[in-house]
Amino acid sequence: MTDQAVDQDEARLPEPPAPEGHFLGRTRELKELRADIERTGLDTLAGRKAPRARVLLIAGRPGSGRTALAEEFVRQVAQRYPDGVFRTRLGDPDGTPVPVERAARELLGALGAPAPAGAAEDELSEALRTALAHRRALLLLDDATGAEQVDALIPDAPDCLVVAVSRGPLTGISDVRPCTLGGLDTKSAVELLTRYTGSVRVTVDPRSAESLAEICEGQPAALTLAGGWLAARPQTAVSDLAKRLHSGPDDAPTLARVLQLVHDGLPAATARTLRLLSQAPAGTVDAHSASALAGCSVKTAQTVLRELAALGLLRPVAGPLPEYDIPGCLHPLLRGLAEAGERPAELQLARARLLERDVRLLQSCRAAAETDSPQAREKLQAIPAPLRFPTPAAAAAWLTARRPALLAAARLAVADGELDTLARRLMSQLVRAMVAHFGTRAAAPDLYGIHGLVLDVAERRGLPREKAAALLNLGDVDAQTGRTRAALARYRAALDAGREANDPYATGRAMESVGGAHQELGDHDRAADWFGRALSQRLARGERVEAARLYGRIATAHTYAGRYGEAQRNWRAALAGYRKEGDIAAHARALSELARVQEYAGRPEESLRTCQEAVEWARRAEDTRLLAALQLRLADTLDRLGDPTAARLHRAAAERMLEEEAATGTAADGEPGESDPHTSGACEIRSASNED
Repeated sequence: MTDQAVDQDEARLPEPPAPEGHFLGRTRELKELRADIERTGLDTLAGRKAPRARVLLIAGRPGSGRTALAEEFVRQVAQRYPDGVFRTRLGDPDGTPVPVERAARELLGALGAPAPAGAAEDELSEALRTALAHRRALLLLDDATGAEQVDALIPDAPDCLVVAVSRGPLTGISDVRPCTLGGLDTKSAVELLTRYTGSVRVTVDPRSAESLAEICEGQPAALTLAGGWLAARPQTAVSDLAKRLHSGPDDAPTLARVLQLVHDGLPAATARTLRLLSQAPAGTVDAHSASALAGCSVKTAQTVLRELAALGLLRPVAGPLPEYDIPGCLHPLLRGLAEAGERPAELQLARARLLERDVRLLQSCRAAAETDSPQAREKLQAIPAPLRFPTPAAAAAWLTARRPALLAAARLAVADGELDTLARRLMSQLVRAMVAHFGTRAAAPDLYGIHGLVLDVAERRGLPREKAAALLNLGDVDAQTGRTRAALARYRAALDAGREANDPYATGRAMESVGGAHQELGDHDRAADWFGRALSQRLARGERVEAARLYGRIATAHTYAGRYGEAQRNWRAALAGYRKEGDIAAHARALSELARVQEYAGRPEESLRTCQEAVEWARRAEDTRLLAALQLRLADTLDRLGDPTAARLHRAAAERMLEEEAATGTAADGEPGESDPHTSGACEIRSASNED
């Protein structure tokens, strides 16, 4: 299946070889940077110990090779920092600043330090400083857009070093001298060209090579594009390219002129694909995203991406999947070409195709993780082969690799302040896939971000129903990550929004969640009260299954409070509801819980009879796990009643059931008890399409 979402054969194909060799030029700049590490700081001159890490700044316009210089410098000094080198980007390809919260979280993750889900920017910055307090580490902060970003990430550790890369000076950070980049020296610039063209064309006409380097102003990005253009045309002399560029308009920046020349020399379909790649979120593309943007097959997109990478227009990404980065210096220029060469409706359609492809891949990704039932496996097989993942591990690898682009797509989907159907579907499927593969706790930071986007749009647009849904989802993530009081506050706000929207689903859901939060906080009286309010609404709407489940939650609250009589009455009400609906498995679980309460109430004989009845219902439900748990409960009750022989028999039966289940690999439910379906962290926006 050559068009699978994660194509194993494609992953092994070699990319066009990148130019090899050592780092070129910048000898003076590297020497200055090394010297700056040892330079006596202002604090030392004043007789004070430096309170923070030294900050080195590499400043230069996009395309000047500033990131390459930073990486080479870091490579040369890395051995001085035994606790490691840690990198993060502070600017998106379109120039949008990355929030400090996101950057700090990435650095904390790389350090292996805890990063509390839902924590604010200041809390995460403090956690980062704490994690680096006793380390000798190096931070590389690329594409910084402002001094505030960098300042918030500087460790309070004099033994650490921060290397920041930006367009210009970072005013506001003391004791920083920028290393400002111009172009490469002529020798290095010509050598860079030679890596693409080969030595023959340069050797026979060195003056033209030097002239071309001068026209490109020594900018590595412009020289790379020029070299790629010449490499694709082995019969073209270097002087021909120099003449073409020299005769072009002088008012455009050098890099823009070279890119225009390269773009104009591409086949029409390839040039169109290149322009449309500028619409890719996060500036990262793979064959599927390129295919969706251009409206071509995945195989065609694979070929085009390799061709563009060979020309220096894309940069292969090291990782488990074949992906490419659009160089940051080219991103705004490509956007300009797209706006000039494509109709606005076509750009909008390309973005819609990409979002639709992301939604379908996320559906497939989630389905790959949920193959524990025949229905789930049947659903997976119904997915078209080009979108199907071969294994759950391949789906998880794709989701991990594409995570930044998918999160960027979610941000872009609501950037105009709208929350259309496609945006809702994308966010819904992204949440579901992350929870399915990573779990709510591990995915919590991203879940906060996704639901926060919805909340922001809902508040700005005055959408109370969407606001209620977002608050409920955020409250669920709070609840699952141990932030119960924060969850309670969100649930109460969701209740207000649900009432404003006159949405019975949201209000009922919020009331039940408020009760669950009170129960988690140990306030069982309030929990029972709120569950009762939710129950009244369910009964009024004739929702008998939900009402039966809420009777169980009320009974659980009374059990925790020691009111066993009330608990038994509510469990019997739940049993009546399940019996009317014919829900055998739920009836068996409710009987199990009733038996537990009867035992707590000091009525072991009655508990024994109820438990035996529950066993019969569990057999009818074919719930092996529940049946084994009930056998163990029977054994405990028989021990208390003085019948150890019968207790041993029931324990042996339970062990045998569990062994048989493990051998057959059947799907298992948890311990008997009423689960809370409202803490999954993957609830839907109510008005969104509810896709499987």
